Amino acid sequence: MSVVPSHLLICSCEQTMPLDAAAIGRGCGGRITQANQLCGLELDRFRQALAEGAPVTVACTQEAPLFREVAENSPQAELTFVNIRETGGWSTDAAAAGPKAAALIAAAQEDMPPISLVTLESGGVALIYGRDEVAIEAAQRLADRLDITVLLTRPGDVAPRRTNEFPVLKGTIRNIRGHLGAFELGIDDYALPQPSSRSKLVFGASRDGATSTCDLLLDLSGGAPLFPAHELRPGYLRADPRDRAAVERAIAEAGGMVGTFDKPRFIQFEASLCAHSRSGITGCTRCLDLCPTGAITPDGNAVAIDANVCAGCGSCASVCPTGAASYSLPAADALMRRLRALLQTFRRAGGSDALVLFHDGEHGEAIIDALARFGAGLPANVLPVRVNEVTQLGPENIAAVFAYGGSGVAMLTRAQPRHDIAGLRRAVEMSDTIVSALGFGAGLVRIIETDDPDQLRSLLDASPAGIATQKPAGFVPRGAKRGVLETTFRELHLAAPAPVDVVPLQPGAPFGGVQLDIAGCTLCHACVTACPTHALSDNPDRAMLRFTESLCVQCGLCESTCPEKVITLEPRLDFGAWNAPLTVLKEEEPFNCIACGKPFGTKSSIDRVLAKLGEKHWMFQGANAKRLDVIKMCADCRVEAVVNESFDPHAAPQRPPVMTTEDYLRARDAKKGDPLGS
Repeated sequence: MSVVPSHLLICSCEQTMPLDAAAIGRGCGGRITQANQLCGLELDRFRQALAEGAPVTVACTQEAPLFREVAENSPQAELTFVNIRETGGWSTDAAAAGPKAAALIAAAQEDMPPISLVTLESGGVALIYGRDEVAIEAAQRLADRLDITVLLTRPGDVAPRRTNEFPVLKGTIRNIRGHLGAFELGIDDYALPQPSSRSKLVFGASRDGATSTCDLLLDLSGGAPLFPAHELRPGYLRADPRDRAAVERAIAEAGGMVGTFDKPRFIQFEASLCAHSRSGITGCTRCLDLCPTGAITPDGNAVAIDANVCAGCGSCASVCPTGAASYSLPAADALMRRLRALLQTFRRAGGSDALVLFHDGEHGEAIIDALARFGAGLPANVLPVRVNEVTQLGPENIAAVFAYGGSGVAMLTRAQPRHDIAGLRRAVEMSDTIVSALGFGAGLVRIIETDDPDQLRSLLDASPAGIATQKPAGFVPRGAKRGVLETTFRELHLAAPAPVDVVPLQPGAPFGGVQLDIAGCTLCHACVTACPTHALSDNPDRAMLRFTESLCVQCGLCESTCPEKVITLEPRLDFGAWNAPLTVLKEEEPFNCIACGKPFGTKSSIDRVLAKLGEKHWMFQGANAKRLDVIKMCADCRVEAVVNESFDPHAAPQRPPVMTTEDYLRARDAKKGDPLGS
């Protein structure tokens, strides 16, 4: 946990909310200044705090612009702003919200790493795709700001313009890819208008397979969207041509899409950790199955994520079992440290039965604000945590809440979520299974889909009361996502009210073991070569197959690769196996070379080869049976033995001559002519 700033300024907002300075002091410590109108009559208290030179936290976000303006003369000042009014002070439970205020203040003081950006550049080359005069009218309004081309798909009677300020072409977009500043299109039925068009545009001969590029595309065709999750594709604007208001909004937005634009790099990706494929065999496809924009594509053994197309839903990071894809707004360990500060401070300040409410900024903050201003506000035990998208949350975040002493988790989404929440649902179902099995209670992890503030309050009030741990974890999460996940689940097990060693999970879970048919395993180690996380390993000194369950992500590559098909996956969370040393799945005595004594292979595999060759291959039968000894030799000795023997591998028994159809017919006729069939 970061060092608490020495000066905290809290305000009752003109006495519209109570301030429990004692609870806040227990939770946060340090110097606290209390005010009733910090942004007005008592603004000098803020100036005095700045003059002291210590970091300052102001428990107000509404007037943050004013405070930053006042602080312009103190550029060295370290300022933090946190909202305790709409999140707790304006509530029917405000009198009991002191611990919550302390928790929110402590969480806000946790440092968040800087955001990495992706730059998109648009030169204003625009394609307007439509059917009729609506597209041409839009082009005329944008022609003074953009380099316009109009493409009409299956146009009807369109009147020619008196002056051709921009090209008007015919064609239908067959395929498209790209993003703002870099769209590439394939066009069929492409044709130019005839200059002699009189009452309507007449187009010349058309052709298929034309290509084009543009920086942005305004789709007024009224057809199906050209992209999946089209509203999330930067540079692609779409409006129903019959909806004049939507067309106006699209025109206004298109006019501003010239220049350089920055967007966050939502996902950090480490290809070496990806479990997508090995040796042409497909393993994990969790991220590919969920990406709404098509930003993720197969790329050899791994996948590739196009940061220019990624819309930041975070589903890939949520379900990625290896940590190859991790969310960066904020990073996994940074969000976990914020949860740690939140729940530890809440408990220290006297709070109990903490329910963490994850929400986004656009929808979640708006509905919480509306509930505070026009309704009952949030309950005193509900701790709101803003994230970029709730779909970024993974099982490690949910587990951390309970490990740190929370009693429940809720994710707030729209009634009709902007992003597909299938991945989030799976994480919620699996997490609820785990915390229920560990004795925290059932139904404690859920998704709240609503646009109604009052319904949000009702659902929060009806939340089941879980059993909070009496031994909350205190670990500080550090490092990459998978390491954070493993630490969190171990700590969850230690904190559980009624721990069990094994929790069965549904197929597709990112945790589990493997079942091996020992008799059928030849210790070929194909599975070891395929395993991307090294959960399966060999022993360079002995014929052995070993397994580390905490590393297994249930990608299925071992199961698909095994030539004997003796491996099956078992989804589960086995805490005992996680904390145990390497498990030996199978071990055999090595077979020693009969010439030099060097171990190679295993006795069972050599015996199996000897049996098959001795029965079926001419090289090792009859007088040649002694040649089976070369199978019992290592590679070096085998070469030497074959060379010394001057063995001719082509000296096979004479094969029957090849017979043609005429040979068969001649033999048949001859047999018919011989009454005895001789």
